[in-house]
Amino acid sequence: MQTERRYDIDWLRVLAIGLLLIYHIAIVFQPWAMFIGFIKSNESLENLWKPMTLLNVWRIPLLFYVSGMGLYFAMRKRNYAQLIGERTRRILVPLIFGVLAIAPLHFIIFQKFYNLPLGYYPHMGHLWFLGNIFIYVLVLSPLFFYLVRNSEGKFRKTLSVLMKNPFGPLALSVFFIAEALLVKPQIFSVYAETWHGFFLGLLAFFFGFLFVYSGQQFWQTVSKWKWFYLGIAVVLYIIRLQLFETNSPAYLMAIESNCWIFGLFGLAYQYLNKPSAALTYLSQAAYPVYIIHMFALYAGSLLILPTQLPPMAKFASITAFTFVTCYGIYEFMIRRIGFMRPLFGLKANFKKVGVLQLQNKNL
Repeated sequence: MQTERRYDIDWLRVLAIGLLLIYHIAIVFQPWAMFIGFIKSNESLENLWKPMTLLNVWRIPLLFYVSGMGLYFAMRKRNYAQLIGERTRRILVPLIFGVLAIAPLHFIIFQKFYNLPLGYYPHMGHLWFLGNIFIYVLVLSPLFFYLVRNSEGKFRKTLSVLMKNPFGPLALSVFFIAEALLVKPQIFSVYAETWHGFFLGLLAFFFGFLFVYSGQQFWQTVSKWKWFYLGIAVVLYIIRLQLFETNSPAYLMAIESNCWIFGLFGLAYQYLNKPSAALTYLSQAAYPVYIIHMFALYAGSLLILPTQLPPMAKFASITAFTFVTCYGIYEFMIRRIGFMRPLFGLKANFKKVGVLQLQNKNL
């Protein structure tokens, strides 16, 4: 089983979370924002949505792929019971805490912005992603452990041969096409708390694991053929933009999504698979930032939207406010306060607390 650290996968997770923040901020400036529970600016920036439509077919599937890959690496030194315990601490505990204490905060800010009666409502909100991932871990882990125990068998060898061909990864798009044809999502990019999002995420999580499990062949293929995949993605995006007003048939969007993702995997493998101090910090921060970003976004909207700034200046200001607030909360609270760390998916660290207590006893 592979043991090397894959820095490119860590970078993709960090970049995907960063793009998620920008994508959600852009929603505030769309005329339909309130229909999906976002605070809405009175001044729309509908042109801002064009580049967002390029992101919306692959940003969430990419995170599911990366999560499946992460499970493979998490299994390296753990048996089934240890893995479920670790995933419970990393996923289920932050999910429960988030549903009770984090997601209700941005709903309260929403109520405040629209002068609605204030009320506390535990809800999933943007944390639906964690719920899906935890279910996938429970359902697929027995199969994954079986595959790992039989890593010298015919299945892995056949998979490795398939991944040597540039059309090998693309061939797996048939499963995503089938999902789109069977589930028939009205809007492909609506993943939150939908059956489409659940089954598409399940497929991406499953194949993310298989790509790493298959060995180096997959990575060598996507690195060599990255511009081929990105070329197909660009063509399909132009077709979607020109012929279908950004919402082409779901089966085409499934192919486009995978082509963007395979191209990104190839670029990251070639250029980002190396350690850095920035990555060490950001990879730790990404998960807590994901959990708290909607609170920061809504707080920024509450403060900045009523000002007289031009619309683009408001967008830039809310973006800056969201990033600074998220990383401020992470740096000065979540990262440093021992009991808070497990609530946001980080390892507990009570060393500093213990030192302070010892110092106090000696005074």
